[in-house]
Amino acid sequence: MSLNNIRNFSIIAHIDHGKSTLADRILEATQTIEKRKMKDQVLDTMELERERGITNKMQPVRMEHEVNDKKYILNLIDTPGHIDFSYEVSRALRAVEGSILLVDSTQGIQAQTFTTLDMAQELGLTIIPVLSKVDSPLARIDEVKLEVANLLDCSPDDILEASGKTGQGVEELIHEIIKKVPPPEEEIPDSNSFRSLVFDFEYSTHKGVIVYVRVMDGKISKNDSLVFQAAKEKFSALEVGTFSPEATQRDALSAGEIGYIVTGIKKPGIASVGDTITLVKNSLPALPGYMKPKPVVWASIYPESQDDFSDLKLALDRLSLSDSSLSYEEESSGALGRGFRCGLLGMLHLEIITERLTREFNLDLIVTTPSITYKVVYKN
Repeated sequence: MSLNNIRNFSIIAHIDHGKSTLADRILEATQTIEKRKMKDQVLDTMELERERGITNKMQPVRMEHEVNDKKYILNLIDTPGHIDFSYEVSRALRAVEGSILLVDSTQGIQAQTFTTLDMAQELGLTIIPVLSKVDSPLARIDEVKLEVANLLDCSPDDILEASGKTGQGVEELIHEIIKKVPPPEEEIPDSNSFRSLVFDFEYSTHKGVIVYVRVMDGKISKNDSLVFQAAKEKFSALEVGTFSPEATQRDALSAGEIGYIVTGIKKPGIASVGDTITLVKNSLPALPGYMKPKPVVWASIYPESQDDFSDLKLALDRLSLSDSSLSYEEESSGALGRGFRCGLLGMLHLEIITERLTREFNLDLIVTTPSITYKVVYKN
């Protein structure tokens, strides 16, 4: 399919502004998922996300939709709304050309929306403003429209109204995405090269690290020899495909598309968000903006029973394969025995890591009070 028929977009919203519910309705309207297979928060793949109603692991999805006898591919990247994951959000926004700014009509604009919106505007994304929960009796539609219009310097009439609960306004929103979000462009059009941005990754016991990529230039097929530009690690593409929303194997991924590459790599520290993947034989320069994640909160994690120390080490090794922002080193305490000093992105990140260690690896843990590094300036 030509680049002109592809639309890549994300949704910017504060926690609990109805982002995952709206994504569910878009999936239904494009018939990506049959009604009978539909469940709430379908893009939130972790059990923890469903319980808490927050998104911390991005799940991309490819949808196909026909408007006026023209077929379009819509790629949605759902992004975390929490400030702890702002670097991951910035890379996800780099992978798209447009963004829906979703504001809860009962609450108005909230703090986290500003941060992500600033990032999106700096990257030059097309912003489509939408009010959510307009069916609620508590909705303050006109008032919140004025807030959003002042923020974006647009007319209140340009702001769409939608409800994730009833599906109101979803069809109109899809048409607006097709009309307003620009199609992707290749930066270096060369049929023999390939370059893609890693915006997320996961770990599979059988397949190793699976990277989620936005193809910026060229084309990739199965068995191509590739290299991570930042990590300088070479590998062969064992499988390539897209998400609909389950992983669906394809023959190739081309410029403008969003999908996954199975790397077969089974060691930590190789894959990281923001890295560039290119062909070994015809390498293109790395994409700008790559950063090594910097921990800002530190906490020590000890097993309740010292017999579980090696299990805790193994669990942290496994988690670090799918979370490059987690850092840890061994330490020992006279009272608590052997454990690990962990560096994390913030309090929510700490909560997610400890919750995953408890649930996924059945560990009983002692977590110390989190601390941060700070400078003391004497008044004299």
